[in-house]
Order: sequence, then structure tokens, then C-alpha cells
Amino acid sequence: NPEVRVVVLTSGKERVFCSGANIYMLGQASHAEKVNFCKFTNETRNGIEDSSAHSGLKFIAAINGACAGGGYELALACDEILMVDDRSSTVSLPEVPLLAVLPGTGGLTRLVDKRKVRRDLADVFCTTAEGVRADRAKAWGLVDQIAPPARFGQLVEERAQILAGESDRPADAAGFPLAPLDRVIHERGYRYRWVEVDIAPGERVATLTVASSGNGEVPADLDGIVKAGVRWWPLAMARELDEALLMLRANHREIGTLVLKTRGARDAVLAADRTMVVNHGHWFVRETIGFLRRALQRLDVSSRSFFAVIDEGSCFAGSLAELSLAADRSYMLAEGPQIALSALNFGGLEMVNGRTRLAARFNDETRAGALERLAGEPLDAQAALEHGLVTFAPDELDWDDEIRLAIEERASLSPDALTGMEASLRFAGPEPVATKVFGRLSAWQNWIFTRPNATGDQGALKRYGSGARPRFDWERV
Repeated sequence: NPEVRVVVLTSGKERVFCSGANIYMLGQASHAEKVNFCKFTNETRNGIEDSSAHSGLKFIAAINGACAGGGYELALACDEILMVDDRSSTVSLPEVPLLAVLPGTGGLTRLVDKRKVRRDLADVFCTTAEGVRADRAKAWGLVDQIAPPARFGQLVEERAQILAGESDRPADAAGFPLAPLDRVIHERGYRYRWVEVDIAPGERVATLTVASSGNGEVPADLDGIVKAGVRWWPLAMARELDEALLMLRANHREIGTLVLKTRGARDAVLAADRTMVVNHGHWFVRETIGFLRRALQRLDVSSRSFFAVIDEGSCFAGSLAELSLAADRSYMLAEGPQIALSALNFGGLEMVNGRTRLAARFNDETRAGALERLAGEPLDAQAALEHGLVTFAPDELDWDDEIRLAIEERASLSPDALTGMEASLRFAGPEPVATKVFGRLSAWQNWIFTRPNATGDQGALKRYGSGARPRFDWERV
């Protein structure tokens, strides 16, 4: 819907905005299900903020009733929060006093980092189960504007019109329906048009292969892109990659290592990248780049080890080179394959911390920028090693054994320790709100979810709604 410039999130029910997750469901869910749920809902909120920053799509939370927990976290992801002042509606983050857990989708971080709420006021707010009413919410910076019920609709309309007037989204463009993906599930994994996942459960390893379109199949101009629509390779591939990652996360938790491969024509990928860069001002191209950016960000924050294998027939070029740059390690066959960079490696497909993967790789913007002169140039294994773009380049004699041993060694290590190590190493440099949220979600919320004070038989999350008070272990850890 390119004609939409502002999304107003509100409730169709009287006096109730949103209370977030189903607490009874969370109480019964396994630890892994809780973690997956929190990560996915946080990625959804990040998507709201990404669309605001890059797509001209603005979001207003119109809180027309009680707003608690994940409901307020949803509001925190919006550009503006408007609240009805009806003397009874409240906003709250009651997770700590009621459930003995944390707000699961970035509420604490967005409160102090994004909305700049004073930390002593945030402390009171986050330990007050009943929350605060509109006047105090406005005074503390929890919402942007308030209005009595008689004027609330007018306030929402006024702010929506103002934000819409600042957007560059086309008012007269026609959208493209996103048809269901053509996914085939077989005994060893999944197969799409451009993405395939092959699972070896006994080895705790899966191979994710992304294919390029063929040479000559990539539209060379905007008319060709619009004609291809949702079948345009960059968009179709990004959608398939995104779903494949979600399928692996939810359904194959025992798979700890993903081997990333590509197949196809390097020049076709570079041609698609050039077309995206030249036409990035068009709304459809911009949304496609955004979809690919968010799919790659989902890979970055997935709790799996990623090894890129650059062998004969690979096409790690431009946007597909982001897969090898996102990997924890990359292995390139010494003779034969070549890789290449494109303009998209230097901007457009940033990680959740706002840095390109090249900049994060070297933790040096200057060194990463110096590689821009190589864009479009085929690089063999020796050149890739010299420029720091791959980890190892075994020759054909050692190739199979070195790859096998590296994967076997990785699969033998503690998955908990690897998750923590990988998350710590992948996001070098400044910590914006998004990476703080993911880091604290992984380190604190996931730990709290394993503690008896929350999820034990007498814990607050398990006893919520039962009428029985939780029993806590009072020792501070």
C-alpha cells in the first residue's frame, strides 16, 4: 500500500487499547518458545521503526484506553504516542511487579534511550503495576500529547495529517499483492524458487543455499521491475530467505550451525544491485531494499552459527556477499570461485546497529570505505584474503577436510556459550537502541525466564491469575 503515509494504531474496543501478550499462554510455553516469541515480536517493532526511518511510513499510537505491557511497548515503537485523558485510562509496564519478568520487547530500553524518560521516574513507572494516568504520563514523557475524549479524535486526525504531509510516499501509486510463497517441504528441509534448506539433524547442521537469477533475466530498468512485480528476483529471494530463517528458528531448534552457500551468476547479482541503486528513489525499489535489509538483520540476530562456504559455482557478489559478511567465518576455495562487492555493501543493507557489515567487520569505517574502489571487480581467493573479506582459503587438497572439521568442531561446543559469544562479537562499535534491546533481551530476559522466581511452580508467571501469591527466593544473584 504505497499510498499509505501514516498508520494509526488504536483499538476498536471502548476503554481498552492493548494489554500485550497472552500471559497464560506464556506461562505454559517452553523456554525456547518464550524466547522465540519475544525475539519475533521485537523484530516486528524494529520493522516499524525501520519503515519510519527508511520508507516514509509514520506510525501514531492512539491510546484510547488501558494500555499495558506489550501494548505500551508497541506504542513505544511508534513515532508519536497520543493518549486519551478520560481520568481512568492508564499506561503501564507491569511485568516486574506482576510476573517477575521484564517487558519482553524493548520497553525498558526504549523508555530511557528513545523517549529519554528520567531513570528514577522510569524506576517508579516500571514497578507500579497499576500504571499512570494521562496527566502524569504526559508530565513524565511517557506519551507525547493528551486530550479529553471529546477532542481526542480531532488530535489524532491533526497529527496524522501533519505527518502525512511530511512523507514522500506516492499518493497515486498502485501496490503489489504479496502472494503466498511457493514452498515445498521434503524430508530433508525446504525448497523455494530461489532458496533451499537442506537439514542434517544428526549432525545438527543445515545448509542454506541462495540462488541468483540467470544472466539476462534481471530487468534493466524501472518498467521491467514494475512488470516483474513480486516475482522480481531481489524481492522474491528476500521473502524466501526471511521465511526460511523463521522456519529454522521455530521448527529446528537443535540445528546449531547453518552453512551458507550461493549458486548462480555473479554478474546477474551485480546487475540487480545496480538496478536497485539507480532506482532506489522509486517506492517499490525502496521497499524491496528494505525487505532485504530486514531479512539480513534477522539472520544477524539469529542464535545460530553461520559459516559461509564459497566454492565452485558460488555467486557471493553484492547483496549476496552480505551473507558471507554476516557469517561468523567464511571459507573460500583457493582456486576457481570469485567474489565481488557492489554499492549496496556500502549502504542500504545495514545491520540493526546502523552499520554496514563491512564497517562492523573491520570496526573501522575508513578501512571499509576504502574498499569501495573495488566495487564490481571480481576478487579471487588471494585478493579476498588480502582485503580481509574471507577468513580462510584452503586449497582443493585440504578443502573437504578443513570444512568438515570446522563444522564438526562447532557442532561439539555448548550452544549456550556460542549464542552469547556470537552475539557479543557480531555487533562491534556503537550500541543504538535496537542492539541494546536484543542484547539485554538475550542476556537478562532469557536468564530470568529460567529462574524459579518467574517460571518455577511457585513463580509469578506460573501463578499469575490463580489467586495464589508467588513465593520468591530472595537471594540476589
